Amino acid sequence: MEFAIFYEIPQPRPWTPDSPHRALMGAVDAGVLADRMGFHSFWLTEHHFLPELSISTAPEVIFGHLAAKTERIRLGHGVKLLPFQYNHPIRVAEAAATLDHLCGGRFEFGTGRSATRNELEGFSVNPHETRGMQDEALEFIVRAWTEEEVEHEGKYFSMPKRNVVPKPFQSPHPPLWQATSSPDGHRATGEKGLGLLSFTVGVEPEMLVERITSYREGIAEAKPIGKFINDHVGVFTMVHCAPTMEESRDVASEAFEWYCATSGSYIANFNAWLQELSSDLGTYSYVKTQADAGAKQVGTNMTYDDLLGKGAVLAGDPSRCIEVAKRYEAAGCELLMCLVNPYNIPHEKMMQSIELLGEKVLPEFR
Repeated sequence: MEFAIFYEIPQPRPWTPDSPHRALMGAVDAGVLADRMGFHSFWLTEHHFLPELSISTAPEVIFGHLAAKTERIRLGHGVKLLPFQYNHPIRVAEAAATLDHLCGGRFEFGTGRSATRNELEGFSVNPHETRGMQDEALEFIVRAWTEEEVEHEGKYFSMPKRNVVPKPFQSPHPPLWQATSSPDGHRATGEKGLGLLSFTVGVEPEMLVERITSYREGIAEAKPIGKFINDHVGVFTMVHCAPTMEESRDVASEAFEWYCATSGSYIANFNAWLQELSSDLGTYSYVKTQADAGAKQVGTNMTYDDLLGKGAVLAGDPSRCIEVAKRYEAAGCELLMCLVNPYNIPHEKMMQSIELLGEKVLPEFR
């Protein structure tokens, strides 16, 4: 199992004039250190209008900066939003290929469609069209990368024959991934031949077995969107490694609990908005299921002790982190995506956590 750093770039209150700068440079520091400590990859999300949770609104700009400051670590969109109002497919193809050159072929292309009212409504995106938009955009992007000239006449956009440049550094193109948090989405991701980015909050590793199995069943029947199948499994979890169990609790408990509660509020708000729009929730029906299940059942109102007891987070001293990481590995995870700062973990403690993971935990999985 490989380890990755996953970063939302939170901006905790109270805000000061230098809050954005400190948050952004903290993410850069984490990426540079992760490169030195031997992590497989560094992933940035894309979010909008969520100023406490994330100011990662332009991840490709940060990646361009990191490409020049790192040597080995791979850089991943976790994820690039593909509904057209967020990012036009032509511009996505151009920017991603450019970034792939700047980092010397270390780029991973993860895609998603968003699942918050703030973002979808803010960009006037019809939530019932996001799956179709995502699929059409990704199919076009692959063609733009691999065909000298491409033309497109689709449901959501059209383009006369053009040569979209540059083509990527990696041949035929960077590895393709798709994020999902729904059980059905895991199989659908496999059926497209895409790498799995399984985003769940507060779920113990053993609960992932069924979802990863479903993904593997989909891969077995894949009709790949890309020119090759990426059959790797990435799983997201919150992480804080400290010299002692006590220090980990003192440093991380507030941030972990805040992230769970905030995730729950976004699920509830999104569910209410979807039902205002239509009684048919379509491809977002899992959101209602999560909201109806109750916060405790979907890990969105858990205490630090709840999370720690279930093994739903990597938290504690290095030996505890190794123990829980092995449970993720046994569940079928191949890339453990470590959210090292869910909210307000002090910068120096986050950096200490990355160092401890690199020195004490990663060697146990090589």
